[in-house]
Amino acid sequence: MEFNNGRRALASGAGMRIGCVSALLALCFVASAAVSWGAPPDLSADQIFFSKSFPGSIPEYFEVTVDSTGKASYREDPDEDPIEFRLTEQEAREVFELAERVNRFRGQLQSDRKVAFTGAKTLRYTSASGEEAEAKFSYSDDRDAHAIVVWFESAGETERHRIDLERVVRFDRLGVNKALLLFQTSFDDGRVVGAKQFLPIFRTIVEDTKFMHMARARAASLIERIEGGSP
Repeated sequence: MEFNNGRRALASGAGMRIGCVSALLALCFVASAAVSWGAPPDLSADQIFFSKSFPGSIPEYFEVTVDSTGKASYREDPDEDPIEFRLTEQEAREVFELAERVNRFRGQLQSDRKVAFTGAKTLRYTSASGEEAEAKFSYSDDRDAHAIVVWFESAGETERHRIDLERVVRFDRLGVNKALLLFQTSFDDGRVVGAKQFLPIFRTIVEDTKFMHMARARAASLIERIEGGSP
């Protein structure tokens, strides 16, 4: 009898503990849900979104998002995780000044002229207060709209260099020097945005003696130019 009473007491105690744990888990879940569903969005910075869709090109689609603090991201599919990078203060200021000149994309940007299709473009401005304006076009006669498109296309080109360099460093040592040369061409032509994101890649190349001497020397030169602020 004592044994059975002991078993019942243990079972009762275990049941109470399980009940408490379940209640606590349920409470945590509710709190977590309140945080994830009820928390306000981050409204600390203005944001510009750009996308370009051009079937048959490489890539056929890409998008870049930047905010006024310099945070930026790139991806080639809306469902994939973005590649994140950071702009300098000057670069962030430049792109936001261009957006101001185009009235934050509130007006019509599409040209009435018949020109060759250059891809379907979207520019969207979201202010810190939540105000949003968007323009869709293929070609614009507005010089500042053209300039901001060139800026975002340079940002996309930059991230494709990063993707390629990360790939060859890992899987194709003999292709590293060619990838560096292609990057250098874009860098020399002023088509690289957020250049400091490449410093860890270039330092890996410089410090690894398994890479060709020419590639290591080119990477070292690029490090010097980027750190020195050379265009």
